Amino acid sequence: MPTIKDVSKLAGVSVATVSRYLNKNGYVSQQAADAIAEVIDKLNYKPNNIARSLAGMKTATIALMVPDILNPFFPEVARATEDAANAYDYTLILCNTDNNPEKEQKYIETLIHKQVDGIIISSYTIKPEQLEHLQKRKIPVILMDNHLSGSSIVSLMSNNFNGGKLATEHLQNQGCRKIAHICGPIHITSSRERTNGYEVIAKQLDSFTPSLIAYSDFTVKGGYRAMQELIQKHPDLDGVFASNDLMAAGAIKALQEANLSVPTDVKVIGFDGIQMEMMSPEISTVAQPIYEIGKTAVDTLVKLINGDPIETYTQTFEVELQVKQSTSIQSK
Repeated sequence: MPTIKDVSKLAGVSVATVSRYLNKNGYVSQQAADAIAEVIDKLNYKPNNIARSLAGMKTATIALMVPDILNPFFPEVARATEDAANAYDYTLILCNTDNNPEKEQKYIETLIHKQVDGIIISSYTIKPEQLEHLQKRKIPVILMDNHLSGSSIVSLMSNNFNGGKLATEHLQNQGCRKIAHICGPIHITSSRERTNGYEVIAKQLDSFTPSLIAYSDFTVKGGYRAMQELIQKHPDLDGVFASNDLMAAGAIKALQEANLSVPTDVKVIGFDGIQMEMMSPEISTVAQPIYEIGKTAVDTLVKLINGDPIETYTQTFEVELQVKQSTSIQSK
């Protein structure tokens, strides 16, 4: 097997220069970089990550922690992060925590033991002290779809507040006059912001009452149960904004079982923009740029790993209204 010394000899550069090139850490001239890349390709050289780790260097591994891999939002995030990690020659470790704090902590301890170079965390149960512990261990962290006030952790969020407004305004523009809302877990920042956006628009309607808001858990079953509750309280409702697409799917099932047609009797819109083409009717949604968020998480994490400066510690991504069959009879 070729070694780093073989690469340096054939490329006509020092071992240190090859090391800087491989770790993307420190200056390497373009001429040297081109020569090293050519030799690496010729020799089919693969860095020995175990040896690099023992030498106190990087292991070329990063981790993605997600709360629920059964939620289609997170496999789409995982695909984006894996693609981006591969582009940097990093291996991605996927950790599914099932919204379990104990399982989450066990994963953190394991990742520290494995000497991962950095971690992307999408969690609704993570505690500030856990993140601080990772920082003390010099492990860079990116927080996705969540934000901790007063924290120096880099966080990536969609514009959930504007998304909530956008969804509710769309229902209003489609002729809805009594708009209900299925809220996600209230302790989750993104969920609260979507509900706040809904309230700004819904409170302008004479029909608004707090009982038009039902609380659920981001699952299909949760959306189904919340919709049943709303139908009982407000049988004359004509619009529903669910805080994610899974709950919107559950809401549609409950409405159909109550002999209410979607969108003729009740119009329904979700949030996220996950792939659900097999739903009938197809669900209108406020789409997050899921792939862009995942790629940006890796791009930013690699910068932190390499000690490069970053422009901002909080990045907000804009969302987009996607009108489909569940709010528009004319949609195809």
